[in-house]
Amino acid sequence: MYGTIGRFRLKEGMEAQFIKLMDEQAHAIEHQQIPGLIAHYGYRMDADPNDYYLAVIFEGRETYLANAESPEMDARYHQWLPLLEGEPQWHDGEIVNAIR
Repeated sequence: MYGTIGRFRLKEGMEAQFIKLMDEQAHAIEHQQIPGLIAHYGYRMDADPNDYYLAVIFEGRETYLANAESPEMDARYHQWLPLLEGEPQWHDGEIVNAIR
C-alpha cells in the first residue's frame, strides 16, 4: 500500500465552505470509483480547528501516482486552494504497517 499524509490550514471562516466542498468531492469520488483507492480520511485538529490533516491510502505507488497526476485530481485540488492559507504540505510514502 502507498499513500500520503497532508497538512493544511483553512483561512479563517472557511470551515463550513470547506466541509461542504469535501462532502461534494467525496460523493463524486464514490461514483468515479478511483482505481486503487482504499481509503481517505480527513481530520480537524482539536488544538486548532483551522488545522487539518488528510490521509489517503492506495493499493500501490502506481495507482497513487496515476490519481495524483490526473486532471480530475488537479481540478479537485484547485477548488481547495482559495479556502486555504497556503499550499498543503504533502508527505508521500509506502505504508509498512496497517490494521484493518
